[in-house]
Formats: sequence, C-alpha cells, structure tokens
Amino acid sequence: MPVKDFNGKQVQVDDEGYLVNQADWDEELAKAIAKEEGIEELTEAHWKVIHFMRKEYQEKGTAPSIRRLKNTGGIPVKELYNLFPGGPAKKAAKIAGLPKPQGCV
Repeated sequence: MPVKDFNGKQVQVDDEGYLVNQADWDEELAKAIAKEEGIEELTEAHWKVIHFMRKEYQEKGTAPSIRRLKNTGGIPVKELYNLFPGGPAKKAAKIAGLPKPQGCV
C-alpha cells in the first residue's frame, strides 16, 4: 500500500488515495487532505457533510452516496457540488477518511 505524508503524518492509502486505516483520521488530517483536493478551508458546511458521512459510515458500514447525502443529510445536491467540486461524494469521503462510496466510478 502507498504511504502519503500529510503535514508530517504518514498514513497508508489505497491506490486512489483513500485512507486504509480510519483510525489515522482526525480533523487536522482532514484539513490537509482537503487542501490536496483543492479545498483551501473547510467551512461549517463542509464539516456538516464530513461528520454526517462519518456517522453514516459508523452506523451502516458504507459511505453515503450523493442521493443519501441529499435525502437523509438534508444537503441539496447543488450545495454538495459547490462544497466538493468534481465529485462530492468521492471527495467528501476521502476528506472524511472513509473508503470510496459504492457506485462511484
């Protein structure tokens, strides 16, 4: 498995850059991953999505899809794309330290 360095913290990632060990995740790591993904600052709206995704993953064992983020999380799809441009479910899952959501190419 590849290893990435985020602000001096080395973590194992899969071939697509998703964390292998969710125990490595913390909010500082999330900020570093976000910067790498082109998001300079995580706002309260970003954190709402990230924490919802982590809670869903803990309860259900999979990262939520965009549809679930919209329907259960109450976050409009347009807002998701504004917050996480270029693939909100994949990008938000990566920042949240979760595996790539099922159904994402």
